[in-house]
Amino acid sequence: MTGLQQARELAGRLAAQIGDERVLGAIASTPREPFVPASLQDRAYDDEALPIAGGQTISQPLVVARMLELLTLTGDELVLDVGTGSGYHAALLALLAREVISIEVVRDLHDTAALTLAGLRLGNVTCLLADGWAGLPERAPYDAINVAAASGRTPPARLLEQLAPGGRMVVPIGRRRQYLTVYRRAPDGRLGCRTLEPVRFVPLVHPRPRA
Repeated sequence: MTGLQQARELAGRLAAQIGDERVLGAIASTPREPFVPASLQDRAYDDEALPIAGGQTISQPLVVARMLELLTLTGDELVLDVGTGSGYHAALLALLAREVISIEVVRDLHDTAALTLAGLRLGNVTCLLADGWAGLPERAPYDAINVAAASGRTPPARLLEQLAPGGRMVVPIGRRRQYLTVYRRAPDGRLGCRTLEPVRFVPLVHPRPRA
């Protein structure tokens, strides 16, 4: 069975819990093997998180799909993807939004993901080596912000500042107990918050201080 066939099967399994057809279509058309270490290729389509370099993980497909669904993307958005990791999340976002800027603070992860995404010829993704806690204010405001790592008890304040009116940010909040959380900025600038289901993510990495 080819990777695309397995991707379609994965999307079919996720359809029992994910209702956004655009999200399911993106998953069905994106092979997962390029984002998984060679030693784990036989588990690329399992619905579980898998280890990658730098002590990080490629998230469970169901959780990835749920985060994408919560962003409610229509195809016209500028999206900031915080924590590139393997690049799988960014690849899916590229099929769902107008432009994706994906930032990663760990150089090895950034370099590998950038090569992987370039190989898939996704022309609307830019990978940058940058601090996820700080975001990328020079391109703000963002219609959507995806944070693929847990930020602790509160979200990064600088990311919330970069959220456009009408924009939404999905981020795992908590330490031992983490919950998917959605922040929405109303057109008048006020910020709303919804706490949803429990999840388990690696912590959002702080950059190392310069010597």
